[in-house]
Amino acid sequence: MSSRVTFVVDSDAWGGAEVYLTHLLRRAQPNGWAPSIVVAAPVAAGFSDFTPGTTVPLARHRDAAPELRCAIADTRPDVVVVNLVDPGSNAAALAAALAVAPTVGVLHLSGDTGTGARRERLAALYQRLAAVLTPSLDGRRQLLTELGVPAERVEVVPNGVDVPAAPRPLPRRAVPRIGALGRLTDQKGFDVLIDAVRILVGRGVALEVVIGGAGRDEALLRCAAQGLPVDFCGFVRDAHAFLADLDLFCLPSRRESMPLALLEAMAEGRPCVVTDVGAVAHAVGEDAVVVPPADAPALADALAVLLADPRRRRVLGGRAHRRASERLDAALMGRRTYAVLDRARAGVAVR
Repeated sequence: MSSRVTFVVDSDAWGGAEVYLTHLLRRAQPNGWAPSIVVAAPVAAGFSDFTPGTTVPLARHRDAAPELRCAIADTRPDVVVVNLVDPGSNAAALAAALAVAPTVGVLHLSGDTGTGARRERLAALYQRLAAVLTPSLDGRRQLLTELGVPAERVEVVPNGVDVPAAPRPLPRRAVPRIGALGRLTDQKGFDVLIDAVRILVGRGVALEVVIGGAGRDEALLRCAAQGLPVDFCGFVRDAHAFLADLDLFCLPSRRESMPLALLEAMAEGRPCVVTDVGAVAHAVGEDAVVVPPADAPALADALAVLLADPRRRRVLGGRAHRRASERLDAALMGRRTYAVLDRARAGVAVR
């Protein structure tokens, strides 16, 4: 008989942390688990294909979440997994889960843990977790030093994505197309990309840019991009189709752990230009171009080299796909994650 796991999604917008969870949900039964999901209303539609599921009010930044606790209890889980976008915003969800069953947190992004009494309350919750998963060493460091989670309960599990057996060929068009994908917020650095495009246009470089995603900074970004060859296509439901139509992928983030959009682009065999944040440089190795964050001239220079060299784009895209196949597959991520859940259910330390 399969063990029961309930995944808790307390998010106000769809992003990589939610895509990550869809990979785990699809791989639950092959790894011996029967999954349920309790999801906040703002992102419930994205999980409509997964049952059983319960929609609850958003608990993010609240002091308590009684509706969430009742919904989790109704699933009768052996283990609860709480998807944590950052350290502090989902504290009410953690408390609700801990009141029901052994709980594993997945910390996607390091961030503010507060000070004084606030940090102490947050640390007390984290220290009660059976285990905490994080895709980056930065996340692990924060869990150990700021939140006091014992080292044996912290596990670094790199993110993974579905990797096709072979990459789709790069398009052959006269004007190369750069694509970016993510929430339209300061974190993702799309304003830096727009500044880099302005530099390239000033040099007479022919290019198109398409930015997929939605978010609170959309109006500001659209204003900044006026007069430039930049198009905003809104929320992207089919990331694979979006990526397949690109000559080059760019993710100029200011902060990241290990972004799924980047891994998806590599899996599709797209040459990538990314910033040196979080676990990105370690994840891509020599198989993507890495530049400093918030540095528009450096980003423009890196993009210009690839825009001018179709052969180099093809070679880099092929290397990106091979790296994704060998190290970044969601099946490997799933096996590692469910092994941690097995130990949490049994009351055994992660390692």
